[in-house]
Amino acid sequence: MDIVLFGATGMIGSRIAAEAAARGHNVTAVSRSGGQPDGQDARVAPAVGDAGDPARVAELVKNADVVAAALVGPRDGTDPREPLVRLYTDFLSGVRDGGAPRTVIVGGAGTLLVAPGTRLVDLPDFPDAYKPEALAHGAVLDMLRADPALPTWTYISPAPEIGPGTRTGEFRLGVGDDLLPDAGHISAEDYAIAFVDELESGAHPRQRLSVAQSVAQPVAQKA
Repeated sequence: MDIVLFGATGMIGSRIAAEAAARGHNVTAVSRSGGQPDGQDARVAPAVGDAGDPARVAELVKNADVVAAALVGPRDGTDPREPLVRLYTDFLSGVRDGGAPRTVIVGGAGTLLVAPGTRLVDLPDFPDAYKPEALAHGAVLDMLRADPALPTWTYISPAPEIGPGTRTGEFRLGVGDDLLPDAGHISAEDYAIAFVDELESGAHPRQRLSVAQSVAQPVAQKA
């Protein structure tokens, strides 16, 4: 399968690239720098591209079987909601123009529901430093759901804590907006397994998924 991955050099994107390549897929690893994700093999081909440039996105995805996106908004202290929604709007415009059939998106956990009408980000102990990015990813999901004309997408939220760790292959998958019970963390490596599973299967079009550690796993320390 030919996968075009935007945001390929980040912490999560690089692990998605590694997981996909290990399964025998060809990955075009797109970033603004065009750098090679760490530890990759010959199946990963770096490419220069800006996800906010629809023409370049269309050029890159025109022969893709599936597109993956691990995009982030600005982290300069400004409100990232509008810039991240605009970035994804431009990006998906390029995906549509390039004819790619579907896109799988790295989402956020902050807007998962801990109770009816109560999001994780609304809890009093949710860290203030993470709120802007959490709300930005939630705004992207709102935008996806509001426009049925967008190319087919799947949005995958990690557990509240995600970081480099061990590839165990043991995790839980949720469908919908509810936070999985006892969802403390997920390693970026196990998240990548779930993400590539969806790239391969396309089993959850226009749905939100979430991924958390197996209940048998101890909660890992923050990276």
